[in-house]
Amino acid sequence: MKIYSADTWTIEELQALVADAGRRAVLIPAADTKRAVLESFAATLDFPADYGVNLDALNDSLHEFADAVADDAQRPVSFIWEVPAAFRADRSFGVICEILQDAESYAGKNLSVIAVFR
Repeated sequence: MKIYSADTWTIEELQALVADAGRRAVLIPAADTKRAVLESFAATLDFPADYGVNLDALNDSLHEFADAVADDAQRPVSFIWEVPAAFRADRSFGVICEILQDAESYAGKNLSVIAVFR
């Protein structure tokens, strides 16, 4: 996971960097609570209807997403996750970062995560 400051990089600049690397950029919008972050990932990545909106479900769904990218021979994906300061103070922030790093490791070159601190 790479971390950028919104004071230094705009979302558009990061999307251009991702595109220049031959990857698809997927913007995960900012959310201030654990539940809102989980729902943001689910809505953006079109998780299944039975998605449990919990940390285990996020982990499982990200692995399934990575499998789909590999199985369908899609271009590699980079998530650009907007992270507001209010959420970085939440206890679940670190756990979600670990889940995202695990998904990156699991997916290999097919998935990368960029966190943009706002």
